[in-house]
Amino acid sequence: MQQETTQIDTKKIKALPILIALLLSGFIGMFSETALNVALSDLMQILSITPATAQWLTTGYLLTLGMLVPVSGMLLQWFTTRQLFVASLAFSILGTIIAALAPSFEMLLTARVVQAVGTGLLLPLMFNTILIIFPAEKRGAAMGMIGLVIMVAPAIGPTIAGLLIENLSWHWIFWLALPFLIISLVVGILFMQNVTKITKPKIDALSILLSSAGFGGIVFGFSSAGEAEGWSSSKVIISIVIGAVSLALFGIRQMYMKQPMINLRAFRFPMFSMGVLMVFLCMMVILSSMLILPMYLIQGQGYTAFKAGLILLPGGIINGIMSPIMGRLFDKYGPKWLVIPGLAIISVTLWFFSSISATSTIAFIIVLHSTLMIGVSMVFMPAQTNGINQLPRELYPDGTAIMNTLQQVAGAIGTALAVSIMAAGQKSYLSGVTNPKDPSHMLPAFTQGVQGAFLFAMTIGIVGLIIAFFIKRVIVQHQK
Repeated sequence: MQQETTQIDTKKIKALPILIALLLSGFIGMFSETALNVALSDLMQILSITPATAQWLTTGYLLTLGMLVPVSGMLLQWFTTRQLFVASLAFSILGTIIAALAPSFEMLLTARVVQAVGTGLLLPLMFNTILIIFPAEKRGAAMGMIGLVIMVAPAIGPTIAGLLIENLSWHWIFWLALPFLIISLVVGILFMQNVTKITKPKIDALSILLSSAGFGGIVFGFSSAGEAEGWSSSKVIISIVIGAVSLALFGIRQMYMKQPMINLRAFRFPMFSMGVLMVFLCMMVILSSMLILPMYLIQGQGYTAFKAGLILLPGGIINGIMSPIMGRLFDKYGPKWLVIPGLAIISVTLWFFSSISATSTIAFIIVLHSTLMIGVSMVFMPAQTNGINQLPRELYPDGTAIMNTLQQVAGAIGTALAVSIMAAGQKSYLSGVTNPKDPSHMLPAFTQGVQGAFLFAMTIGIVGLIIAFFIKRVIVQHQK
């Protein structure tokens, strides 16, 4: 393939086929991630593994993403758009085939790591390509389409997975995804154009090592905190300390390099920094809520995975519909009139969620979840797009790498804290009763833990709301 050495003429780019190829492959990647989460309880029985072991199917995926995505900014400057797209789909297809045929936990975990390599290449490529092929005044609507993919896929994943598990087997989650990935690859090969500028910056092995140890240590440490030993585990403490020290050294090294692996000077742009923070807080709220709510529906209300998926489906679909609408509203009005009301809606909804109990009706849960998803759609893409809009074009790969990496870290931190708070709430309740082993106390204890987790998410939402009052619309001056 011919390497790019000059700036691309965006007027000659066929944006629609490129967008379709990226969105379809992104949709299937996100679908596979959440669909498997619903199957974890079945996999524990089928593969004879403990919950702590099963968690590695998610932790391993997040860990791979956390280590690979920071390198993506450099990869975008070393390889063409077509090369990276084909490589990401090849890894995704290979991982999906291995998972569909996997006879054991070890093989399935290997498949998840291979899939994560594909997703780790695709996510930054998707965001960076959208930023280049769409002008700033249309970028909100395009990013809104990405929002539709990122939110609808996780919403329908549990429902379809529940249906497949009840009627076929968990292997079919991957067999179902495979043809769509192949179609995405064919569309990409036919229509994908090279839209990036190849500069081939010097590869710094020490930066890659520090980045991998830093982000990997943080993600692994926080993910491991959800296991039985909790935050007091030496594994958790050592991992987080190694991660934090490595990240600090990585940051210092990047600031003194002429060609850094990730250009942290992006943080000199205030609206980008604010966008990163808003996305970080939003991901903590989304992923902690998406973990706690299905657990409450299945364990607290006694619903099947399929029925729990159906209850969460309307909110996910509404969020998907709202994302492109919010993108167009962002193009017209800017971020402030979306982000502030959105975080207010999120905070109030989570306050209502903190009062749910075993007697809460399905209608109440659906209305709250749908309202929460509307609030999320008002915050996520507008804050992200506004932040990246402030960056000069040459910092787009670094900006998207930073955003995508910190989303994985936020997910690990948010879910670990939510699980820890839920466990602490259960323990607190049981310590105040005369017979903690009485089965009649299990449901009230679990409910108290769930309520505490939602109060934690509400607190994050309120912090975001306070910060949102300082957000300003970026007037893009860097486009050519």
